[in-house]
Amino acid sequence: MVSIDVKDLAGTNLDSVELPANWFEGNVNISVMHQVVTAQLAAARQGTHKTKTRGEVRGGGAKPWRQKGTGRARHGSSRSPIWVGGGVSHGRVPKDWSVRVNKKLKRSALRSALTDRANNQAVTVVRDLAFEVPRTKDAVAALSALGVEGKALVVLADWDQPTVRSFRNLPRVHTLVVDQLNTYDVLDSDVVIIDEAALELIGTGRRTSTPEPQPEPQKEEVA
Repeated sequence: MVSIDVKDLAGTNLDSVELPANWFEGNVNISVMHQVVTAQLAAARQGTHKTKTRGEVRGGGAKPWRQKGTGRARHGSSRSPIWVGGGVSHGRVPKDWSVRVNKKLKRSALRSALTDRANNQAVTVVRDLAFEVPRTKDAVAALSALGVEGKALVVLADWDQPTVRSFRNLPRVHTLVVDQLNTYDVLDSDVVIIDEAALELIGTGRRTSTPEPQPEPQKEEVA
C-alpha cells in the first residue's frame, strides 16, 4: 500500500493515508493509455464540418455557353468543381469521430495514469478541500502552501461552488468532481490534488451528495 501525507490548505501535514491499491498500484500500460486518450480526444471533435457539392451550390442552372462553335471547352454548369465559386468534389461532410472503448479498458488506463502520478510523487491529498467564499487569492495561496508548480488537476468529492469558482480563474488549474475523473486530465496535469473524501469514491461513479440506493420494500403477501 502506498502511504501519503494528508495536508490542509495551509500545507501542514495532518495525517497519513493509504492510497487505494486498486487505483494507485497497477502496471503503467502506455499503449492502453494512448488508446483511451486518443479515443477521448476523437470524441471531443464536433464533426460538424461540411462542404457543398455542385448540386448544393446556389446557381449554375443555365449552361454557360453553347456546346459547339465557341472554341472553348464544353461546360454544362458554372458550379462545376473546376470553376471558381463551384462545388467541392469529395469534400468533408458531417461525421461522428467517436471511437468506442469498453469500460474495462477505460479503468485500466485510469489506473495506469494514477499509478504513474503516484510513482512520481505527483499526488497530493488535502483534507477539507473547500473555501467558504469564492476567492481566487485563497486558491493561489493554497496552491503555494501545498508547493504545487505547473499544471494542477483538482479532484473534489462533490461540486462545491465556492471552491470551483476560486480555481476557475487560474489557467493552469483544472477542477472536476471525482465521478468525472478521466485518463486525459490526469496525464495532462503535473500534479493531482485530491480531496481526502474523494479517495474512496474513485471509480465508483458517485459523489458525496449522491444518495445511496435504498433497497426496494418487500411486498406483503395477502392471505
